[in-house]
Amino acid sequence: MKKKVNQVIIKDMVESYSKNANHNMRRPVVKEEIVDFMRTRQAQNTGFLKELEDFARQENIPIIPHETVAYFRLLMQTLQPENILEIGTAIGFSALLMAENSPHSKISTIERNDEMLSFARKNLAQFDSRQQIELLEGDALEVLPQLPDNHFDFVFMDSAKSKYIVFLPEVLKKLKVGGLIILDDIFQGGDVARDIMEVRRGQRTIYRGLQGLFDATLDNPDLTASLVSMSDGLLMIRKNVANVSL
Repeated sequence: MKKKVNQVIIKDMVESYSKNANHNMRRPVVKEEIVDFMRTRQAQNTGFLKELEDFARQENIPIIPHETVAYFRLLMQTLQPENILEIGTAIGFSALLMAENSPHSKISTIERNDEMLSFARKNLAQFDSRQQIELLEGDALEVLPQLPDNHFDFVFMDSAKSKYIVFLPEVLKKLKVGGLIILDDIFQGGDVARDIMEVRRGQRTIYRGLQGLFDATLDNPDLTASLVSMSDGLLMIRKNVANVSL
């Protein structure tokens, strides 16, 4: 009986989250046949990562797609960052992926959504075997100032897209010179390349926030930035100087 009640609670939670999710993130900008090739030909997840991936897909909870998973495997195994910051834990999939592929990293991950926090707590308790991951609960704008400056080597941002530009000044303070930031889902299914009047009214706040992000970063001499046409787009930023002017 208890198991059945828990299943009902989980179903209600994921339905609520999926209903309010930004579905532009499900619209890859790369040709469909290439997306399929990348998702099927690259090494698949196994063990608990596959279990979490399958759960997220089944319940329509957005996590990074498989082509980004493969890319992060390569990045983590190559860079082996000492300290990682993540904004947007969701169910803990990305944090656990990074921990699995960079076993000496310490990961601080921020989440504010109560539904996702309940999943993240459970998954991190069960699968973070080396205790690499610290879950920080709350709004990123309130949590970030509490973290040490010039501490992190790598930052992954996968949260509210309109807030990327809001979070960025504080994130840059926390990042070491030479550190790397990756921001996910920045193409919004191609909306960012359109005139704002062609974008659905409900997506225009995201559009404005991302355009502000691009204006602040893509041609900034204090940063090295690159747009990567993978899934719904990644923005990669390297911090070149101690005090970045945006």
